[in-house]
Amino acid sequence: MNVTNGMIKDAVYAGASTLKEVQEATGAATVCGACTEDVEHLIEQFVKERG
Repeated sequence: MNVTNGMIKDAVYAGASTLKEVQEATGAATVCGACTEDVEHLIEQFVKERG
């Protein structure tokens, strides 16, 4: 699956705040799970930016 950082950021800025919400919005970390930790860190970063 080709989910970009920008897609994750867009999902967070649209209201997603959890891994599950970002997964539902983007499909990130739903195939093999190898990137789950990276996605969680991005979510944390973007939630902080969002305020």
